[in-house]
Amino acid sequence: MVQFKEAEKRLFKNKYVCKKCKSVRRAPVMKVLAGQIKCRKCGSKALRVKRKK
Repeated sequence: MVQFKEAEKRLFKNKYVCKKCKSVRRAPVMKVLAGQIKCRKCGSKALRVKRKK
């Protein structure tokens, strides 16, 4: 899909999707793993990495 590194970083690096409301949020990996980051819309801490189609 993505053919150059800059575009791949912009689209996928540090982006997480809420498992409940599907909103996207950019955050550091370590804070997400520690549970310090939550969804802006619903407040859930259940986040997953954005999928590369």
